Amino acid sequence: MPYNTTPDNTEGMTRRELLKTSIALAGATFSVLPATAQTGAPRPAKPETLVKTLFESLTPKQRETICMAWDHPKRNMVQANWEIVKPTISQVFNADQQKMVEGILRGITTEEWYPKILTQMENDGGGLDQYHVALFGDPKTEKFEWVLTGRHVTLRADGHSNANAAFGGPIFYGHAPKDTEDPAHPGNIYWQQAQQANAVFNALDGNQRAIALLEKAPNEDKIKLQGKKGEFPGIPIGALSKDQKQLVQKVMTGLLAPYRPSDAKEAMRDIEANGGLDKIHLSFYKQEDLGADGVWDIWRLEGPALVWHFRGAPHVHTWVNIVKDAKADDSHT
Repeated sequence: MPYNTTPDNTEGMTRRELLKTSIALAGATFSVLPATAQTGAPRPAKPETLVKTLFESLTPKQRETICMAWDHPKRNMVQANWEIVKPTISQVFNADQQKMVEGILRGITTEEWYPKILTQMENDGGGLDQYHVALFGDPKTEKFEWVLTGRHVTLRADGHSNANAAFGGPIFYGHAPKDTEDPAHPGNIYWQQAQQANAVFNALDGNQRAIALLEKAPNEDKIKLQGKKGEFPGIPIGALSKDQKQLVQKVMTGLLAPYRPSDAKEAMRDIEANGGLDKIHLSFYKQEDLGADGVWDIWRLEGPALVWHFRGAPHVHTWVNIVKDAKADDSHT
């Protein structure tokens, strides 16, 4: 149901000055960071601060359009291409508010990856302003979440309101420079992640490959977590050699690189709470091997409280679900 609130009385110049001040502060504090999200260096400005200011700037009509209760089922949804609310960012927000949306996205990504993600949205959906934003809960309290959706995007900023879930809940990312890509995936911003995963496969011996390489992948959106008693496909990372584990760590670093350090750290915290990387299985799939080149386009990491499913055929789709306690997972596609 829509989130109900009292009308905002800060109309006219006061509101505009508030917005411009927040935007200026955001631009001043988003400094250039190292490429990887594993540095641990905090970003000076929190995007959740911009979420709160954006919320305060909304008119009653805007709130009726994009604001929903914390427990609304849409908050936990993730899909490859969906409208969390029907109007686009350009249809809902004025120019100042659109700048704040840009600032929020910039805040939950790293400086290296922010322009790449903008390129992906331009390629896949016509640009950020053609995507969709919703707000759940009340940003003036400890429980709120900003969600961005559209083609090949579900991203969140929640100020760690959801204590059980990394990234505030399940996320999705993908890219399609063209719908059916060439085997080398030219121009795909995420293909390097598959190259890093395939470097692990190339380092496996024959027996290990027989365990890791399977015929048919699970459905790409099968991301419900199984918990510690689950049965996971592929080879357990705990069974790999030290050198092979280092390659897996490089994969994880690459997977987390697009996201701000606090979210990357939270994801690793949840992984460690469930036995660490040793409890996660890595699998590769023969199906949809573009070019039949043995560079596996589909692969999956899965453990008690993690699913990271990468599908590179005919273009990249990636589904991510990481929590601290799988029993409390309430995500759904």
